[in-house]
Amino acid sequence: MIAGLALASVSTFALAQSGPLTIYTSQPTEQMDTIVSAFNEAYPDIEVEVFRSGTTEVVNRLQAEFAAGSTPADVLLIADAVAMTRLKADGRLAAYADAPVEGLPSAVIDPDMTFFGTKLITTGIVYNTELVDTPPTSWMDLTAPEAAASLTMPSPLYSGAAVYHVGTMVQQPEFGWDYYETLAENGAIAGRGNGGVLEAVARGEKAYGIIVDFMPLNAKADGSPVDFVFPSEGVSAITEPVAIVEGTDNMEAAQAFVDWTLSEAGQRLSAAQGYIPLIDGVELPEGRPAPSQLTILEADLDQMIADDEANKRAFADLFGG
Repeated sequence: MIAGLALASVSTFALAQSGPLTIYTSQPTEQMDTIVSAFNEAYPDIEVEVFRSGTTEVVNRLQAEFAAGSTPADVLLIADAVAMTRLKADGRLAAYADAPVEGLPSAVIDPDMTFFGTKLITTGIVYNTELVDTPPTSWMDLTAPEAAASLTMPSPLYSGAAVYHVGTMVQQPEFGWDYYETLAENGAIAGRGNGGVLEAVARGEKAYGIIVDFMPLNAKADGSPVDFVFPSEGVSAITEPVAIVEGTDNMEAAQAFVDWTLSEAGQRLSAAQGYIPLIDGVELPEGRPAPSQLTILEADLDQMIADDEANKRAFADLFGG
């Protein structure tokens, strides 16, 4: 459980920021446009450029640019603490000791102050309300042959959230790889990202999906025939960390963006976009629990990093690559 959270302070915003700022992100384009617009209301002299793709492709582009000698990226906002931890280990992230983290849960803050969670994105179950009479309540419900045969999920070969979810699930004694083997044997499939999962379930091609929470909940609010379940055993949760790239050409602007995303204003926008904020006290969209009400499945991040390539190979062996 995450409890006892308070509103983050905005008093430590950096001053006198201007000039170009390039952000590499996996956040959906429309949402990122809104973030940039709101950020520019507070910092109108910062000229933001965005490169947006899936987390894995963002990191691959970064690595290629590092290998070539430099990257235009100043800030990263990606859905993968595993990738952030690796970039940190490679010396690619700049420490920001004065980041405004007061009131945030310590679990979302890198101890070395190189990256910081910006929201809670849980992974649970989406289902088509026109195809499913009795909604699932647990992860184990998906292993039933009739459920697994109509189940789709994102692949950790493409999705940063799936990397974390699979890595978390296989560390749980009650699940492990036996869980995924059962899903595969009973006909479950994997696509690429979470967007494809939502489309398949919303169109009725599949009755169930494993997916990050905000996509189906936002779609439901827009009238799509889907709903979302927070499984009874608990959920995996990523925090879409933000980080400053080592060697940025505009440190002050990069710090300003980190400040803003962690502030009450940034947290309120996250909630308005359908995410679960890091702090209690922010008005929540319909269907979202307060952070203190969530049961989060615990995972050893160092072990997840050590097992990452093996996990991806094992998943590909079961569901294809």
